[in-house]
Amino acid sequence: MPVTPTRERVNPEKTDTTPLRRPEWIKVRPPSGETYARLQTLMRSKALHTVCEEAMCPNLGECWGSGTATFLMLGDVCTRTCRFCDIKHGRPEVLDWLEPERVAQAVKSMDLKHAVITSVNRDDRRDGGAPIFAMVIRRIRALRPGCSIEVLIPDFKGSLEALKIVMDARPEILNHNVETVPRLFKQVQPQDNYEWAAATLSNAKKLDPDVLTKSGIMVGLGETLDEVKAVMRDQRSWGVDILTVGQYLQPSKKHLPIARYYTLEEFKEIRDYGREIGFKWVESAPLVRSSYHAGEQVRALSAVHRKLYGESSG
Repeated sequence: MPVTPTRERVNPEKTDTTPLRRPEWIKVRPPSGETYARLQTLMRSKALHTVCEEAMCPNLGECWGSGTATFLMLGDVCTRTCRFCDIKHGRPEVLDWLEPERVAQAVKSMDLKHAVITSVNRDDRRDGGAPIFAMVIRRIRALRPGCSIEVLIPDFKGSLEALKIVMDARPEILNHNVETVPRLFKQVQPQDNYEWAAATLSNAKKLDPDVLTKSGIMVGLGETLDEVKAVMRDQRSWGVDILTVGQYLQPSKKHLPIARYYTLEEFKEIRDYGREIGFKWVESAPLVRSSYHAGEQVRALSAVHRKLYGESSG
């Protein structure tokens, strides 16, 4: 039976950065193998970025091997300085309008069944880079029919106009991660706003009732289990269909420290509670990340995919 570590940090602002001992149930295996090497070479040849690599996702090898990949668009430099994220931040380059074509070609070359498109924040642009999302959705549909598409978008500062640009291209899944509880929002992601997250997710459902909406939470940053459940209730009130919950893992000593590791029993409690309050799908486990089992989710739940490709696709 897993044992909760005896030492906890409950405040992400504390200066003690001595790492907690990683529990035995968290085992991150480095990606390897022929498929991983081939896809990595393909990404480099097309000058593409994946959040799988940039964020050091623990599930990279599993997802790439099963035909799912998460592309990072709008460059690899973010305008925000979230304290959990390992993606570079600063002043980004101008948008590369050929990037959607290269991503779509890579999706075709990789023979992907499910593509996840995410991006850095582009607060230097009024539209937040929304047109790039729309372009890549349409190009993937043209080049790789039948591949389901999930977009993990920024909050666009709550802009309905920017969100509509994305929604008009009709992704199967519209994902925006809340990441943490309201009390810790400004400590964890200083330039973000809980109300922007609420607007993004609730407006997506209003713009297209058929779209699956999805959101994620990290645990282990100093929140309480009751606060996690309160955020889950908020997400359901916004119409969120799919929830992902995973353990925060500190990318480096300069990032927020881990307050504590959640036990397997706590992850199960979160999963059971999510199902109880009406989520259509809940992934809750230590190494769950936003795109984990994304292909299975869309094929089980998506009305959009069935309308586009028929009941037999998937």
